[in-house]
Amino acid sequence: MGAFSHISTIEINSIKKKKTYLALNNMVQNTQISHLKMLDWSDASDLINTSPVDEVGLKERVSSLATRSVKRESKLQALNMIVSMCDLTTLEGGDTDGKVSQMVAKAIRPDPNDTSVPSVAAVCVYPELVSTAKEEVSESEVLVASVSSYFPSGQAPLESKIHDTKYAIQNGADEIDIVINRKAFLEGDYRRVFDEVSSLKEVCGEVHLKTILEVGELGSYDNIRKASMIAMSAGSDFIKTSTGKISEGASREACNVMAKTVLDYKNATGAMVGIKVAGGIRDSKDAIRYLVLIKEEIGEDWLDSNYFRFGASSLLDDVLRQIKKMKTGAYQDSYYFPRG
Repeated sequence: MGAFSHISTIEINSIKKKKTYLALNNMVQNTQISHLKMLDWSDASDLINTSPVDEVGLKERVSSLATRSVKRESKLQALNMIVSMCDLTTLEGGDTDGKVSQMVAKAIRPDPNDTSVPSVAAVCVYPELVSTAKEEVSESEVLVASVSSYFPSGQAPLESKIHDTKYAIQNGADEIDIVINRKAFLEGDYRRVFDEVSSLKEVCGEVHLKTILEVGELGSYDNIRKASMIAMSAGSDFIKTSTGKISEGASREACNVMAKTVLDYKNATGAMVGIKVAGGIRDSKDAIRYLVLIKEEIGEDWLDSNYFRFGASSLLDDVLRQIKKMKTGAYQDSYYFPRG
């Protein structure tokens, strides 16, 4: 059996149905799940103080997983799964209503000439543009995410972060992407990091909270594990690798550490937290390696857009080209697909 042979059991045309079912199921169970995840600091601090990461073993494991092959009959389904897990994003100072509208159109119908290709999971914009995105996705299943908490630095008073988050939610955001206070974390003030994330989760309520660790600034795998545990203990629905705004973004090593920590947290609390990888993932081959890693390390339950996401807009075009190649035998030029 190939490393990704299980995908052949997942029907492509069931992706949207599964997404809808899980969304409804999550709504029913949300109160219980939130209760399980909202720990107090004393319980959280016990989870944070864990054994160090075996860096040599980690790199050997990630290298080994990268050699796993994917059978051809499973590849097309894997590619469609990646599309359904993408958060299509624009976070530039020059973003306009028109640019967001164009991006949403691509999010809903990534390939206008192939309706079998699923929609992406979400679009992600600045708070000022949430209302525009929300209006454009109104007749689709695509969610609207917004960065907040003074993304990407997070260098602001908590009151300002709360105001930023409330504004995005009031304008219709389904998901909020915050950044942890790296200054506090790197200075060892873990309680402050926990309290800030916890306060922002209280503001979010039923709105899903994705907490960005910015792994490239944390300095070690031990710190990535510790930051992951703090974010989850404080109520995060997802933990996310990076903002995509610094040179060092996602890596499979960082993802592996986060995945193992997510599994440890589930075993300790019963709560299932999602993972989002962002920054530097540009081709489908790399994306499939992440799917293999997740499946092998923590299980198939996470292979769903409710629990795993790619925050890589440039990745989508490559995946679409690979899908077209598998169906027609020829690559399409990048301009064939609408710009996001």
